[in-house]
Amino acid sequence: MPVNLSAPDPESLHPVAGVALGVTQAAIRKADRKDLLVIKLEGGARVAGVFTQNRFCAAPVTVAREHLAAGGEVRALVVNTGNANAGTGEPGLIHARRTCADLAELIGCAPAQILPFSTGVIMEPLPVERIAAGLPACIADLREDNWFAAAQAIMTTDTLPKAASRRIKVGSAIITITGIAKGAGMIHPNMATMLGFIATDARLSAQLVQDAVAYAARKSFNCITIDGDTSTNDSFLLVASGKAAMNELNDVRSPDYLAVREAIAAVAIQLAQAIVRDGEGATKFITVRVEAGANEDECRKVGYAIAHSPLVKTAFFASDPNLGRILAAIGYAGVADLDTGKIELYLDDVLVAKRGGRNPAYQEADGQRVMKQSEITVRVVLNRGQASTTLWTCDLSYDYVKINADYRS
Repeated sequence: MPVNLSAPDPESLHPVAGVALGVTQAAIRKADRKDLLVIKLEGGARVAGVFTQNRFCAAPVTVAREHLAAGGEVRALVVNTGNANAGTGEPGLIHARRTCADLAELIGCAPAQILPFSTGVIMEPLPVERIAAGLPACIADLREDNWFAAAQAIMTTDTLPKAASRRIKVGSAIITITGIAKGAGMIHPNMATMLGFIATDARLSAQLVQDAVAYAARKSFNCITIDGDTSTNDSFLLVASGKAAMNELNDVRSPDYLAVREAIAAVAIQLAQAIVRDGEGATKFITVRVEAGANEDECRKVGYAIAHSPLVKTAFFASDPNLGRILAAIGYAGVADLDTGKIELYLDDVLVAKRGGRNPAYQEADGQRVMKQSEITVRVVLNRGQASTTLWTCDLSYDYVKINADYRS
């Protein structure tokens, strides 16, 4: 079961003017489930994205990158679940391009104006005939208020759809931001960490759309880990439809843009945390905060050493305050000149270690009390500077093994 997470209320997901979504059941891998999504954009929309750094990246990642780099106007995204179209070589690229061509013909644009995305099983051929057959139903289903169904259509091992929305006032304009994401396993940031799509009606220059997607990724999807595996298909896209009643923002330092950027990041953070809360087999949601570092990079190294450690994660699952495992992870994080005598380690408000060892006042019962909670904060104070970072992870349970052992069955 997800950790303190429920499905979003469809009524809470605000439509974004200029962005319509349509879904269908194309039987890409299994019958009777939504598995194909089209997101159609009106003219004038600006799109930017960040993608996996896995060298075995999926064919749709390669094609989406190519189409974005070409600089043309993006008119639609097409997303399938059930099949990753990764590890498929040249045939996979042909299939991804054919999907773009099929959708382009239906909506009257060039294939290079379509961005393809896939998620699911790796190293199996994409069933392009099923996708082609399903696209007309997606077109017929296009609606601006279809975000909840879209979130359902991109799920794989997710137990719940993930979506978030908010509105803010910028000057006299009301700006809408709505997004969806999928992910529950093979989650480790190296941008991105899953599939995520956020749209806003704000009028942003192309430069600011790119800045906003990179900023949001850094604050959200690049701050989570479930199992330390970077997927072949990870993609995070930001669409700015430009339909809001406002002047175009083009200054990265302007207060109005910074307000929009923070709101986009807030939606991304909510989606990223939902991915961790729905981690495969997760029973605990864990915040890892590293403070007083010399720079953000070393804070992230320490944070991820803790968050990736199977020994730490299994201890959290068992509610076992075997906290020497956390000290060991800090020590091997790769901060060469780290003075362990200055470090403080907290579980929530409990000071566990200081001056290089166990806090004399620490009682194991206090640690166990915290470890039994469904939400836990690990706080590491390095005492070597002003930098800090916050990451989110989950525990590692028996069910994680079961889910992944049975994934293809």
